[in-house]
Amino acid sequence: MIHPCLTARRGNLVKQLTVRGVGKDLERRLRDVAKARGVSLNRAALILLRAGAGLGAPRHRANVVGDSLDDLIGSWSKAEESEFLQTIGRLEEIDPSLWR
Repeated sequence: MIHPCLTARRGNLVKQLTVRGVGKDLERRLRDVAKARGVSLNRAALILLRAGAGLGAPRHRANVVGDSLDDLIGSWSKAEESEFLQTIGRLEEIDPSLWR
């Protein structure tokens, strides 16, 4: 018999699913992903489950092009950030000759 929480659906989403036997290494990875992406442990688990199942991220966020660089968010030191901003500074300058 299937547990009721697995059959009660809200749209295409299963309301609840319990996963047992999560080892310390997997818990650590879940926490790392959650912290790096600024999401809950539940969201991190969904991200890793979808990736492991070959499903990728759901495409319901119209304002997001992709998330392949998300792991880099917050990973730079202040010195690295400063160097990068200084390096791209010229890209912020407007060339008036291009706007005639």
